[in-house]
Amino acid sequence: MSEDSGVATAEESVPEPVAPPEPEPFGLGTSLRSTEARAKTEGTFPYASDLWAEGLLWAAVLRSPHAHARIVSVDASQARRMPGVRAVLTHEDLPAAGVPYGRGVADRPVFASTLVRHHGEAIAAVAADHPDTARMAVAAIMVEYEVLEPVTDPEQSFEAPPLHPDGNLIRHIPLRSGDPEAVGEVVVDGLYRIGRQDPAPIGAEAGLAVPRPGGGVELYTASTDPHGDRELAAACYGLSPDQVKVVVTGVPGASADREDPSFTLPLGLLAMRTGHPVKLTANREESFLGHAHRHPTLLRYRHHADAEGRLVKVEAQILLDAGAYADSSADALAAAVSFACGPYVVPNAFIEGWAVRTNNPPSGHVRGEGAMQVCAAYEAQMDKLAKKTGVDPAELRLRNALSTGDLLPTGQSVTCPAPVAELLRAVRDAELPPLPKDTPADEWLLPGGPEGAGDPAAVRRGVGYGLGMVHMLGAEGADEVATATVKVHDGMATVICAAVETGQGFSTLARQIVQDTLGIQDVRVAPVDTDQPPAGPACHGRHTWVSGGAVERAAKMVRTQLLQPLAATFGMSVELLQIADGKITSYDGVLSTTVAEALDGKELWATAQCRPHPTEPLDADGQGDAFVGLAFCAIRAVVDVDIELGAIRVVELAVAQDVGRVLNPAQLRSRIEAGVTLGVGTALTENLRTPRGLVRHPDLTGYPLPTALDTPDIRIVELIEERDVVAPFGAKAVSAVPVVTSPAAIASAVRAATGRLVNRLPIRPQQAVANP
Repeated sequence: MSEDSGVATAEESVPEPVAPPEPEPFGLGTSLRSTEARAKTEGTFPYASDLWAEGLLWAAVLRSPHAHARIVSVDASQARRMPGVRAVLTHEDLPAAGVPYGRGVADRPVFASTLVRHHGEAIAAVAADHPDTARMAVAAIMVEYEVLEPVTDPEQSFEAPPLHPDGNLIRHIPLRSGDPEAVGEVVVDGLYRIGRQDPAPIGAEAGLAVPRPGGGVELYTASTDPHGDRELAAACYGLSPDQVKVVVTGVPGASADREDPSFTLPLGLLAMRTGHPVKLTANREESFLGHAHRHPTLLRYRHHADAEGRLVKVEAQILLDAGAYADSSADALAAAVSFACGPYVVPNAFIEGWAVRTNNPPSGHVRGEGAMQVCAAYEAQMDKLAKKTGVDPAELRLRNALSTGDLLPTGQSVTCPAPVAELLRAVRDAELPPLPKDTPADEWLLPGGPEGAGDPAAVRRGVGYGLGMVHMLGAEGADEVATATVKVHDGMATVICAAVETGQGFSTLARQIVQDTLGIQDVRVAPVDTDQPPAGPACHGRHTWVSGGAVERAAKMVRTQLLQPLAATFGMSVELLQIADGKITSYDGVLSTTVAEALDGKELWATAQCRPHPTEPLDADGQGDAFVGLAFCAIRAVVDVDIELGAIRVVELAVAQDVGRVLNPAQLRSRIEAGVTLGVGTALTENLRTPRGLVRHPDLTGYPLPTALDTPDIRIVELIEERDVVAPFGAKAVSAVPVVTSPAAIASAVRAATGRLVNRLPIRPQQAVANP
């Protein structure tokens, strides 16, 4: 620009060349972006709480203020007379057939009738013209209770009067393997307690029910298992499954089951009663009271080892507090008992496991259930053995590490890759983080942050280890199957599969599979509802394996349809043709064309299923091939602890994990980091307090979640790609095993820094104060 005229010259006005945009990643092994990422980060993603329908009514649910009480009477007459109230439902308004529900055992009523078994149990539901009216109507329902003494200690549950017609014992698993008389030269004992973790789901739990003209109802909700929820709802409503449709909408992410049935089931009843769409959006307090939590667990352990620290026998008692209803407690117990010895070779194991009912809030599926609780205990035992034998903690673990071909205590052979020792060596040998500088500018690096720490001289650094394992897919004979359809038309491919995207990356993976197989860039994944064939729940990495496998098979069938005419024309087999970068070529170079030219307006489609090899239930001695596959992880934790105040700062978590095969590098790393962060909350802050069965402070001020400032540096030092030959793509589940392992590693590091026992999670400040 000229200083005299203020006008740009022609030379100055020429725009600088703009670099062409980077090509979008393509196919498996690339970091293809999620189609939902932009909308979620910008706040434009339509969550279930954003749903709307013409003639919408609003729902509210009356919940019990008591943990255990007999219902003497329910008077809803005043609520029914309020202007704007369209319906009030209690247990008397439920269908006669099949009222109880439950994911594992149908033992939970939609509305309590004679007994309240936990704080927050649903008593009645209201539909009204306005949400404020619905809440006022709920407040107007008069319930007379006879308050009963709650059973809140799971150890007392064995002798307490039955809390449920099915009794207090949900499941007992005795595992017996080896010689009961075996004794080691070194014996260590331990008693451990794991607190109640809330999944604290992102976004409000919400749903919308719309009555169907011909009878039945449609449920719009952020379900993670739509077909399971449809079967459950149909049984409660006294309808056939084809009269209930579940449409998955607005799933923000899930570390547990999303939209607990206690929120959504009353909606369908209200919609069918009023003939109007009915919506409910739960506030945070209702979420804490209504949905399932991680099982609080009491664990007693005794480890026997020889003088060099090699394990001889493990004895354990594991008691899971299931809360008021069974839910998935039987499955959680099976995982806890089966993995009670960890990823170690144990020639003799004797484990007793129980899951019992109490009057505490219900427990259920939360990522790593069962495996996380026992990992914290057996890793504490390994630290005790290391101290007593004088062997380095990492070396002691290496001497006992499980590998492919070894036997689990359940008698099942480990046939999948199990590079446990390699994982541990990777984190052990990784460079340690630098020590914090003792300068004012770096005070935030000390435990407690700026002005929160005591004397910097009281800060001690600790290094600890955790080795964890989880199973993939369902277990003990669960029929794991998924169906997928791939359609190609007008140069675009569509994947139809009822696998719910909960943040695990299935929708991105499905696009990558089709891109890789068919060479088509433009791939979309259809919305999920129960008109599609079932794909099962979104847990245990099953959608990567089972649903991804179904998508791959369907895509390969379409590939054959696409290539067959070309192969016939050139007199060669389909196997001699390949698709890469959108082009079809033959092995000899004679044929070369594009996928678009080969399609030439054709519409191709195929449907396929994937069903892994079957498993079997554990027998009376806890023996059996109960699991399809296993995944392993090693974590080294570095912590700084103010040994006078008990303040803890997790400095770094170094992670090594066997992943089978990396399908999406960026997505995989983010899943590991998210799992580790969830474990930090388990280790340090998250414990839903329930004195006398009553949820104290059911909000995010009384239930502290780890923030960005609490999250340590997470360094992924190694990803071992040793493909599991029985899994599609050879990939393993990645998000659950760091959740399982990181709390144990953090507790191990705190023990190293303080010399204290640290036998409960989350770690209390008084546990982190060094012994005098």
